[in-house]
Amino acid sequence: MSSVVSVSSSLLPDLPLLQTSCSSFSSSWKELSMARQLHPVVNKNRKSSSVVKFSSIPRAAAAASSTSAAKNQAAVGAAADAAAAAKKNNKNKEQTVDTLVQQIHTVEEFDAAMRAAGSKLVVVEYAASHSEKSKKIYPAMVDLSIACQDVVFLLILGDETDDTKELCDRAGIEKVPHFVFYRNNEVVHEEQGIDEEQLQGDVLYYGDPDAPILQLHGRADFEALLQEHKADDKLLVIDVGLKNCGPCVKVYPTFIKLSKKMAGNAIFARMHGDENDDCKQLMREMNVVEVPTFLFVRDGKLCGRYVGSGRGELIGEILRHQGVRVTY
Repeated sequence: MSSVVSVSSSLLPDLPLLQTSCSSFSSSWKELSMARQLHPVVNKNRKSSSVVKFSSIPRAAAAASSTSAAKNQAAVGAAADAAAAAKKNNKNKEQTVDTLVQQIHTVEEFDAAMRAAGSKLVVVEYAASHSEKSKKIYPAMVDLSIACQDVVFLLILGDETDDTKELCDRAGIEKVPHFVFYRNNEVVHEEQGIDEEQLQGDVLYYGDPDAPILQLHGRADFEALLQEHKADDKLLVIDVGLKNCGPCVKVYPTFIKLSKKMAGNAIFARMHGDENDDCKQLMREMNVVEVPTFLFVRDGKLCGRYVGSGRGELIGEILRHQGVRVTY
């Protein structure tokens, strides 16, 4: 079964027939990822106390009753204030989440968002209001926008307006959901019909600035890395891949986790072999003919390599080069 929905055949040519408003559509998506608002609970079954004439109550008892009533009133007021504060805080959280994924309505808004992003990674989901696949993956977009706030996330509903249809046409979108990754206003990667795990892997591969992984952009970076660790006996793990490489993307989240867990014991680096001519030449000299290829270097010398995207195999090879006995 296809995991994508055709825009060209059932969506874009007949815009007037789609009466679903953008606001109601966006609200339905928000409900999937927002926390429920808090509401004070009122016990409607509680019976009122019996009435006693004031004159029949001793003054001391009346004073005690008055004090108790004042305390109860204060407690009720404090509870109401706490509930109101919690409700306001929850609303603020919803507004924060809502603003992390920016919905684009016009061509001008899209161009402005791309300019404002600068050199940051921009992830654009091209979606449709009637697409269940689009709705299903949107909460993953929200979660990623919270976790990766150095990445810009945009949402475009192709059936909203003529402008959003034009944006879809301009990007060559035929099926949704379709994700396009931009940097410096240029497309660096795109996928359609992916699931939450694939989307997370793509975002990490193209835009995680916090990962302790050195980015090698050419021979100078490569040689400087080898020279720096030539005598410290640390294992260098160098991921050689390509910008648009499915297997490279698939294994990269594991590479990130390993780099964080082994920080201080091993050095992790990455190079895109197709980034420039210098990288291409270096990849040829290292005899890299398939990607991803992981090079293991110690004391300035190549001591092994692993070719493939198997997560378990990669972990095993790294442990083996760290002196841990591994049995396959």
